[in-house]
Amino acid sequence: LDISLVLFLRVCVQLLVLPVYLLSFLGIWEPFCKKIFFPFFIEKLTASYNRRASGHKQELFCNLQEFAGPSGELTLLEIGTGTGANFQFYPPGCKITCTDTTLNFQDGLSRSMAQNQHLQFQSFLVTPGEDLNQVADSSMDAVVCTLVLCSVQSIEGVLKEVLRVLRTGGAFYFLEHVAADPSSWSYFWQQVYYPTWKLLFDGCHLTRETWKNLEQAKFSEIKLRHIQVPLYWTPVQSHIIGYAINCQAVQLSLPTHCPVLLLVLCLGAAPRSLLLAGQGKEEGY
Repeated sequence: LDISLVLFLRVCVQLLVLPVYLLSFLGIWEPFCKKIFFPFFIEKLTASYNRRASGHKQELFCNLQEFAGPSGELTLLEIGTGTGANFQFYPPGCKITCTDTTLNFQDGLSRSMAQNQHLQFQSFLVTPGEDLNQVADSSMDAVVCTLVLCSVQSIEGVLKEVLRVLRTGGAFYFLEHVAADPSSWSYFWQQVYYPTWKLLFDGCHLTRETWKNLEQAKFSEIKLRHIQVPLYWTPVQSHIIGYAINCQAVQLSLPTHCPVLLLVLCLGAAPRSLLLAGQGKEEGY
């Protein structure tokens, strides 16, 4: 990676959007971005993104219902709901608690809720993913987070909260754009666009290696794949997709000298599709 070339091209990009940098210096851009520009951009992007990623989303969420509790009802928490881009992919009767850091997406969210009457909307919480104290421990069958971990303050903090609110055997579903292969041209352009992209799109980081955070979190099983979403001429084609199982509560309640019992209970909590898929930290699902 030619650092001098990256720095030169960064300056060129910054000059192209110099008015935005001036507005940022004056303290005007951030409130405008959060209240007007970013919500407008996200709503317009959602339809286009779902067309390109619909196959991946359908595959990702196809086994959601298998994580329903004993009553057969699926309780789901979505972190960073935005305008409700995932609603159409959730199973009928799913009970959803939505969260976001702002109310600025409410217009688009209301339209999505009206278009997805097959779901049961429980509540909307204005809170960051790192602080879900309004959600009870072990109260969710599934937690969903898509295109959100790129802009949170602490990925580790979000994952810690995910593990807390998930019941034993519950699942965390994710779809996130991430850093490209360091040897690729995509990674080169991610480095070039990084500071301007972060400014324009409300703190979005282009080069986070989010899969490492997931592997380091205390999930008992992770099904993860690296994919390319055809968002041509953008620096966000590289994604990770998958889900992770929480058996943390089981691990904490068992004596340390009983690994066989731990294995049996964790496998018993996982859905049949996961058991058939095999084991491993980084595999297809």
